[in-house]
Amino acid sequence: MSRSRRARIAQALRDEVSALLRREIRDPRVGFVTITDTSVSPDLTHARVYVTVLGDERARRDSLAALNRASGFLQRQLFRSLRLKKAMTLVFEFDDTVQSGNRIEELLHQIHGTGADEEE
Repeated sequence: MSRSRRARIAQALRDEVSALLRREIRDPRVGFVTITDTSVSPDLTHARVYVTVLGDERARRDSLAALNRASGFLQRQLFRSLRLKKAMTLVFEFDDTVQSGNRIEELLHQIHGTGADEEE
């Protein structure tokens, strides 16, 4: 399968999962979730949905558990709405790139702040 087709399907998957989370999922454990990325296997049978969650470690664990528990429902809805030929297995994972980026930025500010103090 071409890379561009997989990319289009991944984007459609991201958009549709986002819409389904807003419209259909009523589990209170699903907090403020943002879908950051999706990846689809070459045969379109598996997809990873990367999310960030506003809150602490417990909120993150609870939201991921609720999302993975709802994955069967979401898979059925996606199968219908995206008109897939094969059922796709969804797995939700926490995307820690935002946290890593924030940590790098914090370190850079510390380095920059230290350098500015030395110049004065």
